[in-house]
Amino acid sequence: MQSTATVLVYSDDANTRAQVRMAAGRRPAADVPPIEYVECATLPAVLERLDQGGIDVCVLDGEAVPAGGMGVCRQLKDEVFDCPPVLLLMGRPQDAWLATWSRADAAVTLPVDPAELADALAGLVRGRLSVEA
Repeated sequence: MQSTATVLVYSDDANTRAQVRMAAGRRPAADVPPIEYVECATLPAVLERLDQGGIDVCVLDGEAVPAGGMGVCRQLKDEVFDCPPVLLLMGRPQDAWLATWSRADAAVTLPVDPAELADALAGLVRGRLSVEA
């Protein structure tokens, strides 16, 4: 098993980024490696960090401004080679169709439910690491 999984968390709101870290914790499930978080507050920072490589999963805030996570997700899926799986944070359950449009791999609503977020994140980490193995 990989020693850590690196999760990029994108939101212009520091409270949302902290909410994700606190909800998922250092280890969202016993069968995934500990998580190392990388936080980004802007789209250019996300693109720069993805270019460096080593990101296993992205968590994108659909409510971020000026670049919302749904549009960012679609851009990443179109432009980033071997794009990591994306967990999208949606403002409301009715936005699920937009998550599908953005090609997100999973979606949860804000404010995050810790169990739901941890389950979704662990599933994406498992899937990514099994593909890399």
